[in-house]
Amino acid sequence: MPALYIMIPAALLIVGVAVYIFFWAVDSGQYDDLDSPAHSILFDDQDPAHQAAIKSDAIERRDAGKADG
Repeated sequence: MPALYIMIPAALLIVGVAVYIFFWAVDSGQYDDLDSPAHSILFDDQDPAHQAAIKSDAIERRDAGKADG
């Protein structure tokens, strides 16, 4: 029984940290574009005109605008 006094708060602390990390990842844009990295493996790196590069450039410019303003 005394172990529960330690284990329950420890479990709640771990869950709280996990929820914080999840919301930090969502807020920082980790889940904004899930398709481009998966498709970019299909294209050569030397071709800057493929759609994955265009999308990732647009996202980088948008994120740079957020950081400035």
